[in-house]
Amino acid sequence: MAGMSCMPLAASTARATPTPALSNPAASPGARALYRYIAGLRGRQTLTGQMESTWDGGPRSELDYIRKCSGKLPALLGLDYIDPADNDHVNDRASRWYLEEGGIATLCWHWGAPDIGPGYENAKKPFDAVAALVPGTPQHRVMLRDMDAIADKLAVLQRRGVPILWRPFHEFTGTWFWWGQHGPAVFRQLWQCMYRHFTVTRGLDNLIWVLGYSHEPDKAYDPGRAFYDIAGADAYVDDHGPLKSLYDRVVAITGPDIPIALHENGPIPDPEQMRASGADWCYFMTWHTKYIKDPAINPPALIRAAYRSPRYATLSDVRRDLPRRR
Repeated sequence: MAGMSCMPLAASTARATPTPALSNPAASPGARALYRYIAGLRGRQTLTGQMESTWDGGPRSELDYIRKCSGKLPALLGLDYIDPADNDHVNDRASRWYLEEGGIATLCWHWGAPDIGPGYENAKKPFDAVAALVPGTPQHRVMLRDMDAIADKLAVLQRRGVPILWRPFHEFTGTWFWWGQHGPAVFRQLWQCMYRHFTVTRGLDNLIWVLGYSHEPDKAYDPGRAFYDIAGADAYVDDHGPLKSLYDRVVAITGPDIPIALHENGPIPDPEQMRASGADWCYFMTWHTKYIKDPAINPPALIRAAYRSPRYATLSDVRRDLPRRR
């Protein structure tokens, strides 16, 4: 939208509220119902999750592999606005997963540097985010152009009645993506800018905002509880432990009142260790391709045991227990 700026969001339009309320007071009934469901799992269950790929046997390849190993499907499907040519199909897959199959969809965005172009490799290239936060600059214009393109896609999901766990700017405490290359103050402004633009200007009320730290959570990057609903971290460790110390580091930043997600992982955490440790992740999401299919990372027997554990909620549990609201 031409002329829009990304000034900090006034206190009157975003406020921190106790769980299970969302940061956006105008959140859709579907988003509110999904958030209540996730928050209500605390201390009882963790949602299973899987990131899709599109190039390794098709977008259901990981799902089919999990079903072959366990007879089950994950509660949560991860998708990515990484390729503009595929983004309409991403919306269709997210819609089918929620509306027809009964699961939960989470979306991230490997956002290529706006003045270069889309794609994973471009997401790692420099972009002058400091200039982009100044209204009227060329960087500001291309940043808002890209935001609006994605807001248009998310608006389609809103019209379809699909709530989304929205995880932008992921792994921001690292410096491998452009949005993490300018330090915490700039990141906080970027996050608040997108939140304001999507929630206030574009009226996207179907989003549950997931603040996705890397494996190095840092309180300096926290944009404020008024701007997110779930916080998390990711880890690609070599064992199947519960990652309790990582969980505790996120809780130390956010406090104990909001759900905490393991939003990317390699080895699936052992459900019994998770229960015993008190690492109360609201969901895990195993990364795609080799991370789920390589038996050296996740042996088929372990996948079967995890997906059949009562500690972990799968698609059939969500289909039975999640109230659907339009």
